Amino acid sequence: MLTSLEKVAPWAIGLFRIVIGFLFFCHGASTLFGWPVAPYGGETAAFGAWPSWWAPAIELVGGILVMLGLGTRVAAFIGSGAMAVAYFWKHQGDGLLPIANEGDSAALYCWALFLLVFIGSGRPALENVLVRKRAEQSDAAASQGSAVRTAA
Repeated sequence: MLTSLEKVAPWAIGLFRIVIGFLFFCHGASTLFGWPVAPYGGETAAFGAWPSWWAPAIELVGGILVMLGLGTRVAAFIGSGAMAVAYFWKHQGDGLLPIANEGDSAALYCWALFLLVFIGSGRPALENVLVRKRAEQSDAAASQGSAVRTAA
């Protein structure tokens, strides 16, 4: 028998996914557009500059996909990889520990997104709605096909 925590776990995973996706999106939007606040250092990334524009572009798009629960595992995998690259490329050289090299947010995003690769999107996700609609359509088509066969 499921405990009450196990019953709500898919919803808690969904809430975790939404919050992580929203924060990841905000981080990318801040660096690209200066919205909702100016990025660290006050300047937005120059269009197409490597990696200062591409990393927040991944954060922006990946954050939206993760937040909506659409292609969650793939978006989380790409986002996790981008944050691992950001950590080792930008932060690791400044000190051993994330708190010392200011890489704590990159490390947290990396591991939170990596976790989503394995646990999935949880209950409230757009991909779950789409899967349900496809199943209903295929069930309707199958029942219509069997009705046509019996009438013939």
